[in-house]
Amino acid sequence: MASPNVVPTCGDLPAAVAAFADAFVDFAVSGIFFPAASLPAPPPPATPTTFLPSPSRLVAIGDLHGDLAKSLAALRLAGLLPASNNDPGPSSTSWAAGPTLAVQLGDILDRGGDELRLLYFLRRLSISAAAQGGALLPILGNHEVMNVAGDYRFVTPEGLREFSAWAGWYRAGLAIKRRCGGLEPPKNPFLGVPKAFPGVKAEFWDGFRSRLAALRPEGPIARRFLADLPTVLVVGDSVFVHGGLLEAHVEYGIERINAEVSDWIRGGRGDNARAPEHVSGRDAVVWLRRFSEGFNCDCQRLQGVLGMLPGTKRMVMGHTIQSEGINAVCGAQAVRVDVGLSRGCGNGLPEVLEINGGGSEVRVITTDPAEAWQYRKQKPEKATAALEKKGEVKDGLALLVRESHVLKGVEAKA
Repeated sequence: MASPNVVPTCGDLPAAVAAFADAFVDFAVSGIFFPAASLPAPPPPATPTTFLPSPSRLVAIGDLHGDLAKSLAALRLAGLLPASNNDPGPSSTSWAAGPTLAVQLGDILDRGGDELRLLYFLRRLSISAAAQGGALLPILGNHEVMNVAGDYRFVTPEGLREFSAWAGWYRAGLAIKRRCGGLEPPKNPFLGVPKAFPGVKAEFWDGFRSRLAALRPEGPIARRFLADLPTVLVVGDSVFVHGGLLEAHVEYGIERINAEVSDWIRGGRGDNARAPEHVSGRDAVVWLRRFSEGFNCDCQRLQGVLGMLPGTKRMVMGHTIQSEGINAVCGAQAVRVDVGLSRGCGNGLPEVLEINGGGSEVRVITTDPAEAWQYRKQKPEKATAALEKKGEVKDGLALLVRESHVLKGVEAKA
């Protein structure tokens, strides 16, 4: 019998062992297998896609916030999934929309317990879309930026448990790879991550540690699922951005912003680097509300910003919940698509935006009234509902810390 301290060389199979470990972790975490050709995942491009021509059909979907069931409803409403497909497992990752290009406006993370399953699901569906001549392109929202930066104000206990489970499976995958002497020793993302978090209940420490390991710059989840996403995307005559654009952003260069944010997430600026300037602060491209809040926008300024991007006619934004549904102001130059879809953030009725005819035909696809009742019956998460009943709404981290004073001065509107 071989000594337990002897590491097998794996013969001529180190790549196969690595692929098996990756597939094992993927399926254990998400219930989804990725095509063998995509494992290990190819490195993200140096600069995310910024400009794309108009497709035959263009669809936009707002913030998802960790709610897989409601996200599937929106994807079906847009015709991206078969109408009868309610299963979030492997069989539901088949693209049903041919050459359609779909843009998801960010904020996949926070406020719900299906964050990882959503990331895996959307990536697998995007692979299926590409194989059929279509595309599914999420962009980055402020909650993705917050999580990479270690800001967990809006994380939920369910979300922490999901990341704890991921960490267990990921460590198992690392152990498999370490048993094969022909492989380069895999990097351990948990090294240097604190094991205790003062001010947070001890029962959540493992979730915090797992989340930090996964989502910090160069973390395996951040690198694989977020680093190649654009922050700003121009498709034909439409500009897609989570918060909004101002003159300074366009002058700085939206391709430059995309490249800098991608480099930060990949770890190119160091593990402890702060988020780039243009995704930080109230007027950042992922935080701005100037054109998505209320109906009295600065339309002249918006027109000026669009004028700096030749050929663009509209800015499509998420970030700010539109309780009345998808709407447009400023002569349809500002289109707002965040309907508060997630049960953890409004539980709004699914709606999607559709742009056809190279930008000449714009319409909103709404939930059939015959189906709307099923969403109205659903209630927000129990903890949030109880706080709302008492008039004490506290988001994310406020539910986890022992004393609320640690949140003083924090903007809670996101």
